[in-house]
Amino acid sequence: MAKRKPRTVSVVRPAESGAAKPVRYSRAEMTEVVLPNDANPLGNILGGRVMHLIDIAAAIAAHRHSNSYVVTASVDYVDFRNPIKVGELIILKSSVNRVFRTSMEVGVKVFSENVLTGERKHCSSAYVTFVALDAQGRPHPVPPLILETAEDRRRWREAAARRRIRLAHRYKRPHR
Repeated sequence: MAKRKPRTVSVVRPAESGAAKPVRYSRAEMTEVVLPNDANPLGNILGGRVMHLIDIAAAIAAHRHSNSYVVTASVDYVDFRNPIKVGELIILKSSVNRVFRTSMEVGVKVFSENVLTGERKHCSSAYVTFVALDAQGRPHPVPPLILETAEDRRRWREAAARRRIRLAHRYKRPHR
């Protein structure tokens, strides 16, 4: 028998801990089917369940970027645009928008997908802030973020404005 030539496999390797990383290294996507135990009496997924999944999807992106434990510090904004029915798929896409010293903002978009038609709808969006922790549970610096696309740069700029508002609320200062 002839020897087969080994296949080459492309693997995206994260940068070393502490080294700057592109946004694409943090991207995550989760998919689940909505089951009856996830739903309200109308047959729609519970808002609290969606929020739980948003927190998980966002944490995965934060873990990937920081290579550390992370804790949720705030959820700035969640909206519910369209219901997700029992039997549909819920798809969550997350990535780091901006990095600060020990914290990072992660954006999450939630979609529904009808398994019979393939139709997708944008159902929710959220911004979640995480703090990176070391092994002793203390905040530690997060690697810088490399912006590669116009979309990365837009999300980075918009995250700064949301942070000003977030900090103004936290410290009861007027935001500018």
